[in-house]
Amino acid sequence: MSGIDLFPLWLSLRVALVATALTVVIGLPLAWLLARARFAGREVLSAAVTLPLVLPPTVLGYYLLLALGKQGPIGGFLESRLGITVVFTWHAAVLASAVVSMPLLVRAAQAAFEAIDPSIENAARTLGRSEVGVFATVTIPLAWRGIVAGTVLAFARALGEFGATLMVAGNIPGRTQTMPVAIYDAVQAGNMEMANLLVLAITVATILSLVALGKMAGASRW
Repeated sequence: MSGIDLFPLWLSLRVALVATALTVVIGLPLAWLLARARFAGREVLSAAVTLPLVLPPTVLGYYLLLALGKQGPIGGFLESRLGITVVFTWHAAVLASAVVSMPLLVRAAQAAFEAIDPSIENAARTLGRSEVGVFATVTIPLAWRGIVAGTVLAFARALGEFGATLMVAGNIPGRTQTMPVAIYDAVQAGNMEMANLLVLAITVATILSLVALGKMAGASRW
């Protein structure tokens, strides 16, 4: 692989890992809420969770750009109060990847939570476990396989994210150019040799990542 700029690969892996961690932290409580709670607006929340799967990535990226830009509600607050700029940084790529991959984790985890017999959780409550304790020691272990499956899918989706990332993070070599964007650049420039090498690199990285996560899931069942 001589001649390949490895920065896009390392950046893609870092973005995917951070985005997946963010997805797990936010997505698991959200999945549990959709699986167990009944409240006004639940269907709207469920639809909002699914929306990134059906919206064109560029449309989703445009919405993120409006929210995170200097004139947006989130970006404007961060810029004026904290001096933090999000758009056209690798942090924007993380947020884009997390939003796009979130539905995959939430839906897989929600299905796993719904498959658990509520009486098992209720038994833990009668033994004095708090709601957090029940979630951490009963619900999560019983739903582990679904959670791992959702995490693997979310990671793979984050690793290959292109459209929304290009909108909010841009294409800045050495700063925000992820592997999919670098592949697009190579194809646009007619450099098919470089494009082939980059495609091979991200394909190998994705396969190795999925195999490693699969082994972790297999080990966890023991």
